[in-house]
Amino acid sequence: MGQDAFMEPSASPDWFLKSTLFFLLLGTCSALTLRVPAHTVHGIEGQPLVLPVHYNYKSTATGIQIIWLLDQPQAFSRYLLTSVNQSVVPDLEFQHKFTLRPPNASLLINQLHRSDEGKYIVKINVEGSGTISASQSIQVTVNVPVTKPVIRSEPTSGAVEYVGNITLVCSVRNGTRVSYQWLKNGQPLHASPSYTFSPNNDTLFIAPVMKEDVGNYSCLAWNPVSEMESEPLTPTIFYGPYGLTVNSDKGLKFGEVFTVDVGEVILFDCTADSNPPNVYSWIRRGDNTTHVIKHGPHFEVLSDKVTRKTTDYTCKAYNNVTGKGEETQFTVIITSRGREKLIQKEISVSPLAAITGMSLFLIISISFVFIWKRCKPHKVLKRKFYNSPSTEYRIPQMLSGHEDAVDDFGIYEFVAVPDSSLLRRAQDLPSTVYEVIQHVPEQPPRSNHECR
Repeated sequence: MGQDAFMEPSASPDWFLKSTLFFLLLGTCSALTLRVPAHTVHGIEGQPLVLPVHYNYKSTATGIQIIWLLDQPQAFSRYLLTSVNQSVVPDLEFQHKFTLRPPNASLLINQLHRSDEGKYIVKINVEGSGTISASQSIQVTVNVPVTKPVIRSEPTSGAVEYVGNITLVCSVRNGTRVSYQWLKNGQPLHASPSYTFSPNNDTLFIAPVMKEDVGNYSCLAWNPVSEMESEPLTPTIFYGPYGLTVNSDKGLKFGEVFTVDVGEVILFDCTADSNPPNVYSWIRRGDNTTHVIKHGPHFEVLSDKVTRKTTDYTCKAYNNVTGKGEETQFTVIITSRGREKLIQKEISVSPLAAITGMSLFLIISISFVFIWKRCKPHKVLKRKFYNSPSTEYRIPQMLSGHEDAVDDFGIYEFVAVPDSSLLRRAQDLPSTVYEVIQHVPEQPPRSNHECR
């Protein structure tokens, strides 16, 4: 059974066949429910696709018939297959293309091709005490997944703000039904006085470009079955200079005035936002004259070599591409605040020196007391004095009997003699210097416990 079963003779118009088919599929569905999860299904070319169908009925059925048809624009409706109970009768043209396993009414398309796009119609007839019918349709699209898009910028050399325009074009190598979305720094872009888009949204026009247009642009390409985002592209936009400022690593800044200590070396930096980078010039002003003293973003001032205490300077930034320039003026005042800092530093050091001296004094004092209590030298002297024999503390004769003073050189001991009996005993003592030396008392052995 081929597609001619649903066709009139070839002379009949196609609209008549479609009208006949429509009325054929209409039926009473009060006791039969037929539904499909989605009325549009997107498939991928070269892959299988299932068209799910669910149905149920309330009456007792003696027979169930399932019919699948394909309706395509600018073509005749085609019969695909039919089944009665468990028997499936495919159209011989599509017998290897479609699969049906009744009583399940879902249709399997084994491999999708572009020619498989169209409206698939399913009709179910249930025979019991009478015949009830129901039908549904599913629109099938066949899609090719998109590849990663690529952005091209025109002109590639860039554009000058307020003067030039930039065009960004997004393209993919493969993909069907592709839609495009433009992003700037990860956020979607919408139409504005500066941004306009092509009809299919694959091209972005920025006219004229401005500094605010600087950023990372990316393109999102998508279709019903895939989505890919391009690598970000930063178009070249020439702008500036903007926000010229002067800063220094030392000194105090009050508005546009820098105060510098005598003897200090001050490094000034001049910065401004610009593309390409600016060309910087440093100018000294005085006595109604100006002198360019240096080129570059850095400028060094030796305060001890400046002849004037107050000097006016100017930093000028110039962009060679945009042809725009900007300048800022500042004043450098040389002060003696450095000497005051030195005096304050000496004053701040004096308390530290006093604390250090007191700490050393306390340490030495504590050490002396510790040694005194440990060794006890006064007790050692007292012990030596009282332990010496009494005969060793007597006075020798007043006269040694020698006329030469050299002969009398030696060690003498003098003791007080309280009575005459001691004087008589003194006569028995040695009368010469040599004898006296011989009777010098020996030192008692030092105790191990006197000083440790």
